[in-house]
Amino acid sequence: MEKVALKAQIRDKAGKGVARGLRREKQVPAVLYRHGKSMPISMVNKDVTKVLNAEGGEHALINLTLEGGSGAGVKMALIKDFQLDPISGALLHVDLMEVAMNEKVKVPVAVHLTGSAAGVKEGGIQQLALRTLEVECLPAQIPDSIEVNVTELKVHDSIHVRDIKLAEGVRILNDADATVVTIQAPISAEKLESMLTAAPAAEAGEPEVVGKKKEGEAEAAAPAAGAKGKEAAPAKEAAPKKEAAPKK
Repeated sequence: MEKVALKAQIRDKAGKGVARGLRREKQVPAVLYRHGKSMPISMVNKDVTKVLNAEGGEHALINLTLEGGSGAGVKMALIKDFQLDPISGALLHVDLMEVAMNEKVKVPVAVHLTGSAAGVKEGGIQQLALRTLEVECLPAQIPDSIEVNVTELKVHDSIHVRDIKLAEGVRILNDADATVVTIQAPISAEKLESMLTAAPAAEAGEPEVVGKKKEGEAEAAAPAAGAKGKEAAPAKEAAPKKEAAPKK
């Protein structure tokens, strides 16, 4: 794997204000982690950006020279994570992980497809299911990428994690049955047309107006003739007859 040399300044202050000040000075705030401990540092922005933009740079083994503090010295490190400005794309922050050359690490490595699949030439569709694979190995054994040759793949063929062979000492941690790349059958014009016409279009009809009464209901609910649109007044109840007074 690629090895690069970078310098970093140990800083004794942290926080958003300090980070903004570093960025104004073309520095990038960073943190170096090691066995649960952390050390705030800063590095030259353009130097780190150059490493990240290089092929395999995200997994480069960094010979990190620390200056300006009690922890000064040379450390070996890997880039664990980094943050970019969502608008400008500028580098905002970097997390590094200190490593020992005799201790295994777990890192994601990009999958790189090589060759031209036979199934694609037959009209199939190549689909990459896993763009990275998690590997465990010594820092010096971390591959820049994992090459997967798809030349022999035909339609409906797939390559799984168990099919990939790496150098001795490098172990893939993903599920062995997970699909890495597959060649799917193309959809014919006839099948596509049948899919589009499978559900018949609903017959066009007059939209029902909310509150519109159905035939028969209108006549039953219509007011009596001569009411001129007004509701007929309910019939008054007959007043109860008074009982005749008894004769004396």
